[in-house]
Amino acid sequence: MSFSRVMIVLLLPFLLFTHAAVEAKDPVYTGTLSDLAVSGYDPVAYFKAGKPVEGRGDLELEWNGATWRFSSAENLAVFQQTPEAYAPQYGGYCAWAVSQGYTASTVPEAWRVVDGKLYLNYSKSVQRRWEGDVPGNIRKADDNWPKVLN
Repeated sequence: MSFSRVMIVLLLPFLLFTHAAVEAKDPVYTGTLSDLAVSGYDPVAYFKAGKPVEGRGDLELEWNGATWRFSSAENLAVFQQTPEAYAPQYGGYCAWAVSQGYTASTVPEAWRVVDGKLYLNYSKSVQRRWEGDVPGNIRKADDNWPKVLN
């Protein structure tokens, strides 16, 4: 194989990553297969039920460029009045990743409410890392948000 072909093969992943990295991300993480915030889980339920609860398709609200689902009409109404109080921090992107200066997806099961704010993480193991210094990681993530979207 020629030197130029070797260089192209070696540089191709970097070039593809660089191109993807310069695209601005949506303000709310919804994944690639839908426009559902929090993977379709009810953000209010984290506060009221103390656990992730799947939202219903017939109880939806469009807010901040995403579709939010709720497990009850009451939770939908509460969110509608003050969405900023219940929406996850950093648009639902992984709190650990944002603290490190990048974005990552999240799962509904890796969550924590701190000082009345909902934080999501990529996985339970990443959440344990984030929980190693919650105040410090929140400070770092606050400094990085929303710059990490660009």
